[in-house]
Amino acid sequence: MTREIHGTVATGFEAVREEFAAFVAGELPDYEGQLCAYVHGRKVVDLWAGEGNDAESLYGVLSSTQGAAHLVVALLVQDGTLELDRKVTYYWPEFGAEGKAALTLRDLLTHRAGLIGLDTGFTESELADDRVIAERLADQRPFWRPGTAFGHHAFVIGALTGEVVRRATGHTLREVYEDRVRTPYALDFHLGLPEALEPRFRSVQPMAPTPKQQAVLDATPQGPHMLASIAFNTHVPGAGEPADHANSRLVRARGPASAGAVAAARGLAGMYAAAISEVAGRPPLLKPDAVAEVGQIHSVGHDLVTRTHLAFGLGFQATAETWYPFLGAGAFGHSGWGGAQAFADPRSGLAYGYTRRRCACPEGAAPENERLVRAAHTAALSV
Repeated sequence: MTREIHGTVATGFEAVREEFAAFVAGELPDYEGQLCAYVHGRKVVDLWAGEGNDAESLYGVLSSTQGAAHLVVALLVQDGTLELDRKVTYYWPEFGAEGKAALTLRDLLTHRAGLIGLDTGFTESELADDRVIAERLADQRPFWRPGTAFGHHAFVIGALTGEVVRRATGHTLREVYEDRVRTPYALDFHLGLPEALEPRFRSVQPMAPTPKQQAVLDATPQGPHMLASIAFNTHVPGAGEPADHANSRLVRARGPASAGAVAAARGLAGMYAAAISEVAGRPPLLKPDAVAEVGQIHSVGHDLVTRTHLAFGLGFQATAETWYPFLGAGAFGHSGWGGAQAFADPRSGLAYGYTRRRCACPEGAAPENERLVRAAHTAALSV
């Protein structure tokens, strides 16, 4: 089945369009998605498909939100406002309760705190408010000894680091992001979606697993007291799919920094391009030493929450180790539960963003990203 592909690619990136078109042709009739890429600060791919979808449509990107949060922290570390090896309690004294006093900011950023959620869980309104999340977690006992292991702090990492940012600067993480990242580059990557932009939001929908995927899910241990249930807040009675989080207007309006952002692929790719490259005459947000620091692997191996092999740099996922081994060492970014993917590969100069409306199965970066990323990376190396 042939479906119309909209947008443009630069000379040399025709193979990316071909891969996107081939994938879309075999997808569900209601597929909607966007793909954008920059190389050395120049936009080289800008594609979209799906009825009612265009380049300015906005999607909930769930954990890809964390890229914005970690970029803010990286900028403040670069400035000298934050120090990675200081104890979190230096900035946030109340955090030291229940055996957390020795934890450093570096440990917190690298998902080693063991502070993945609450025994009793959060309400929907609490999950939309990073200040509330931080206040409640300050009193929570970690689920493993801090620093001894790691696990994805899926719904809380942005609240925890955001409270450090607020204590150190007097401004919220969202305010720093707006001032230093989103507004200067006019990025469609929003931590807090204004009411006026709501008409551009495309509701995120779950996708039913295939029989093979369902068999894997059925064989996966589950239970209300497991780490994954606590981290994704599914141990709370009546909790829905993670997609429900993105579909909440309250969440979109407040923009919690772990999973509450709304973005277009242009916004995702544009942020990572600005992080590593000159864009529109502006120098890169991160200096070479900072780029190397955020991309250096800090936590790698068995993730206690997802029970999969993962790797994290300073907050960001180590994209080559976790997802695409053909990328250069030091690639950093963050995928989203609904299928979104976004990263920077400093060695090739590639910055990549992908969004889709229906959540991928299995959850995480949608499988088609492997083909799309490979085509974009191959083309980037040739220019």
